[in-house]
Amino acid sequence: MNTRRRRALPGTTSGATCANELLNQDTSAPTRRDFLAGAGRGLAGLGLLSALDGGGLFAGPLARDLGSLGPHFEPKAKNLIFLFMFGGPSQMDLLDYKPELNARDGQTIELERRKYDVRKSVLLGSQRKFRQYGETGQWCSDAFPHLAQHMDRLAVIKSLYVESFAHGSAILQMNSGQILQGHPAIGAWLGYGLGTRNPDLPGFVVMHDPRGGPISGSANWSSGYMPASLQGTLFRATGNPLLDLVPSPGTGRSALDREMQLAQIEALVKLNAIHDRERPGLTELEARSSSYELAFRMQESAREALDISTEDARTREMYALDEPKGEHRLSIGPAPFGRQCLIARRLVERGVRFVQIYHGGGHQQQTWDAHHGVEENLTIHAPEIDRPVSALLADLARTGLLDETLVVWGGEFGRQPVSQEAGDFQVADATGRDHNPKGFTMWMAGAGVRPGSYGETDELGAEAVVNRHHVRDLHATILTLMGLDHRRLTYEFGGLDRKLTGVVEAHPIRGIMA
Repeated sequence: MNTRRRRALPGTTSGATCANELLNQDTSAPTRRDFLAGAGRGLAGLGLLSALDGGGLFAGPLARDLGSLGPHFEPKAKNLIFLFMFGGPSQMDLLDYKPELNARDGQTIELERRKYDVRKSVLLGSQRKFRQYGETGQWCSDAFPHLAQHMDRLAVIKSLYVESFAHGSAILQMNSGQILQGHPAIGAWLGYGLGTRNPDLPGFVVMHDPRGGPISGSANWSSGYMPASLQGTLFRATGNPLLDLVPSPGTGRSALDREMQLAQIEALVKLNAIHDRERPGLTELEARSSSYELAFRMQESAREALDISTEDARTREMYALDEPKGEHRLSIGPAPFGRQCLIARRLVERGVRFVQIYHGGGHQQQTWDAHHGVEENLTIHAPEIDRPVSALLADLARTGLLDETLVVWGGEFGRQPVSQEAGDFQVADATGRDHNPKGFTMWMAGAGVRPGSYGETDELGAEAVVNRHHVRDLHATILTLMGLDHRRLTYEFGGLDRKLTGVVEAHPIRGIMA
């Protein structure tokens, strides 16, 4: 495994002379901690460094080194937008039509409700009405009236499965291929394999639901054992996605002129280089330094990318940006997710490699976790995403970006075809559905995707039975469409060549690939 070292800024200006003098001062001079505090206060401390950028000094180690690792072959997609429905959406109420389940509503069957927990359970039919749409004739329920108009763009995979019945580990597995923390997320693997497309913006962006993030937290966008620079950049769910994009002018002692700031930064880089040489193999300092470099560049690029006020009225209406909250007390309406989808389009338009948006946050009915009533859950969440997702697909197609962008939709698992028992998980009635990792639905659209229905669960929707695919196969498919061979994309750690898809052989889902 190559050890990538950070280069120091060349001392070719009078600012560098000042920096050398600072480094040679007595013990009363500012310490490294002083420099970190003074020069690294968010983005504002980097506001006067534009002269350095023109020489390529802030190209970033990822742009210089990691982009040479791939692709292995001609990619179908350049960007990836992952719409993550936290909690596990109910496939038999949305896209996996099961008339047999509806016909047998109320019957008792034996079913594995949790791992090795087989018990008598009562079948719960769907109250949703299904229709077939488009030339592909795919089924979609009335929960998604706007998305239904895009069925001919979707490859709906109905036969996925994972091992874990628990949210935390299942989310980790969907994001990193493993059920334990400490492994790189998909976005980190893509950054490692392909580098960055735009050095002025993060290559891996994550956005949360305003109600909260996924239960297993930042491990879901971690770089794991890879360089820390590859981790995702989290955008705030409310207000400005990023704070302090405008440098503060400062007053008095805090008002530094260009020469003074340049001297501080160059001194800081030299101190960091000394610190780094004494601690080989640790990437946190390099990541922090890279974040400051990126922060400087983002003062202009991010402000422009995130300024949705430049979008016209028709676009705002498409994404439902001005729609009120839903009638249900837990609904936040479509505007927050619509805003995030629009930002995602603007980011990939500007070369961001991977954008992941989480919908659903908090607990139970605030997420897609429908223990307390599947109909209530759909009433809350389906309208929150239906128009925004439809707008995203239409907008990507309108701008030509859908030809180079892969869109993935789904959660960590699906739901059971039986009712949640009253008293179970403090459920008041029996109208909810429990977790189901044995068979669930996701869809993909865009670059390299062949629209149509793929795979099947059994007649009740309980378990994948036709063209079954583990989530590792989904990951292999994503990597393939992005131009990476999942068998060759490896990272040496702990004496092993690690892979996103793990040690069990993975198989790209060729049936959905154009």
